[in-house]
Amino acid sequence: MSRISLPNGIDALMSEHSLQDAMRLIERTARWVDPATFELLPVWYPEFARNVHFYKSNWTEPQMNTNRQTGQSVHKQEGNSNANKALTHALGLRSDGRKDWTCCHLWGVDDARYQETNAVVQDRRFFSCVANMVLLPMPLKAFTDAIPEVKAMLRICARNLYGWQCDHDSQSGTNSALDCWSDWSSYPASWPKKSDDPQPPGIMQINADIRSSAQRRWNAIRRDLSQAGRHYPRNEVMEALNYWNLDPSQPLEHARERNIST
Repeated sequence: MSRISLPNGIDALMSEHSLQDAMRLIERTARWVDPATFELLPVWYPEFARNVHFYKSNWTEPQMNTNRQTGQSVHKQEGNSNANKALTHALGLRSDGRKDWTCCHLWGVDDARYQETNAVVQDRRFFSCVANMVLLPMPLKAFTDAIPEVKAMLRICARNLYGWQCDHDSQSGTNSALDCWSDWSSYPASWPKKSDDPQPPGIMQINADIRSSAQRRWNAIRRDLSQAGRHYPRNEVMEALNYWNLDPSQPLEHARERNIST
């Protein structure tokens, strides 16, 4: 008896559901951070990146996870929780107000099988950068994970919206490919093709709540730099803030003035 072999799952899906159809769903449902919010506070949790360790008691004690069956304890690591929090608050939402929506990082190592180390999200400069994320309905995340053209078009939209693209060393080839992009047949008509085009739908406009959330986060960063315990990654946090031209000696409304003036 011969074994039955199925076609590639993505090919099977796309034979019934075109790339244009997929992009139409994403175009209509994606939620983007307002560029004004990005300018106010581009990175929200510079103390965290994928796989860094968690600490409690003001960064003085390791936070452990204990297996109930074996009793073995391991140091708890960051997955995506603080990136999720950054995007949630930068959109003016609360965690209980976005059921079945998912945070998608835009720039990173493109590996649908998750076999390669994703150096971009392991970098504090980019992990909680709100221009490096978009909120999508959870079922649509599979398109961004598995179909390179979908992620490329999201990146083109983001870099025209925010005037920024990830310059991590691993992304030079990715960004060069975006520079040469020429197939606009599936690119949403409402998304910007260049920096001065109109903004896409789904922008969550900055408001008083978002400004208050950004202010609280900035105050926490400044406080932790001076008061947090010995495990707080001060040098790494300062490197991330310097990258974004954020001056922790200044209140939030003036923290990026040196970037604006240059």
